[in-house]
Amino acid sequence: MIREYTLRLHAVRFRANIGASAAERSIPQDLVVDVDLELPVAALAKRDTKREVVDYDLVVRLVVEVGLAEPYRLIEIYVQRLLERLLAETPALRVRVAATKSRVPSTYSTDKAIVELVGTRD
Repeated sequence: MIREYTLRLHAVRFRANIGASAAERSIPQDLVVDVDLELPVAALAKRDTKREVVDYDLVVRLVVEVGLAEPYRLIEIYVQRLLERLLAETPALRVRVAATKSRVPSTYSTDKAIVELVGTRD
């Protein structure tokens, strides 16, 4: 018996104007986004056809669309808005979104900043 159904789309890459300072936002930066959707088992395909599953491309498009919708100061706000859209536009019961930014403005050497949020359907 199948107990869980999870769709993971990792390393969705795009460039966006994101950063706390105007200088950061003035130059598009690389973002890498991971999305995990915990779906109801009832949503699992019964037949071997694409239209019976959550559209992977829709999820990827939402990642990029929300990221390009506006210049964000905080990765946290972008991740929050993406999580809300994924819960609204997919049958997911639980969503995990992690966004990674490799250019981190910091006094000390820092390879990357990752913001991860998890949300559930009410």
